[in-house]
Amino acid sequence: MNPAEQNPLLQSVEGIQAVLRERNYIADLPMATALRLVMALRKPLLVEGPAGVGKTQVAKTLAEVLDTRLIRLQCYEGLDTAQALYEWNYPKQMLHIRLTENSGESLAQREAEIFSEAYLLRRPLLEAISQDQPPVLLIDEIDRTDEEFEAFLLELLAEFQVTIPELGTLKARHRPYVILTSNRSRELSDALRRRCLYLWQNYPSFEKEVEIIRARLPGINERLAQKIARVVAHLRELPLNKAPGVAESLDWAEALVSLHKESLDMSILEQTWGVIIKDKDDLALVEAHKARIAELVV
Repeated sequence: MNPAEQNPLLQSVEGIQAVLRERNYIADLPMATALRLVMALRKPLLVEGPAGVGKTQVAKTLAEVLDTRLIRLQCYEGLDTAQALYEWNYPKQMLHIRLTENSGESLAQREAEIFSEAYLLRRPLLEAISQDQPPVLLIDEIDRTDEEFEAFLLELLAEFQVTIPELGTLKARHRPYVILTSNRSRELSDALRRRCLYLWQNYPSFEKEVEIIRARLPGINERLAQKIARVVAHLRELPLNKAPGVAESLDWAEALVSLHKESLDMSILEQTWGVIIKDKDDLALVEAHKARIAELVV
């Protein structure tokens, strides 16, 4: 049975928002609607936005909500189909060949044995279509791959089946829920975009960021949460090389709580800049805007 059909709360956008909130994920209506359509239509969802806005967390939380496995393919430059789909376990094959040299088996028999599923290394994409329950497949930072890999991925997303020459065609036992993320480091093809539902996820508003911080750290002082959100929002307006994302906001909030800080001032800011600013040039730029930042923490 489709896991999404087992929970009545997942049948409505408002119910999805409530279930996600129980897991400390604050989803707005566009996000909750997109996830409802992923479950209803079983179409992949492409989530684009700046780095650090919580795109990856969408898939992780969806897997928790559906009580299913999360399978993650972390993309990078040079990723090829073998690393994403499957490889043969060559050391194990060679060992088997040596051990059966004098077994009396024919060459065809020995070849059939070493090219069986026992010697197959399933990588994330093959693993995702081999599950007994629909998993959540996260294809993270798809924009870091090349166009050739993107074309291969298109074919997989169309049929959810893979042909392995030695084994034949393996079809998905259950169609996975697919989330793709992109930081827009390159433009994705129109063909991939047409295959997917689409969601643009930007930095949260001040109010939403305060809500996110308080959801993840229920014991935090509300005024401190507001000051964190206000400072981070200002930093994102600066031409930083690495603007702080939501993850940095949460790390900063957690750091301040662990240091038993109930408020913010410039002394505390300067002690903890390293939690949210991760670049030497950015630190210099922030220093130049110290006066304005000081006004925000009064």
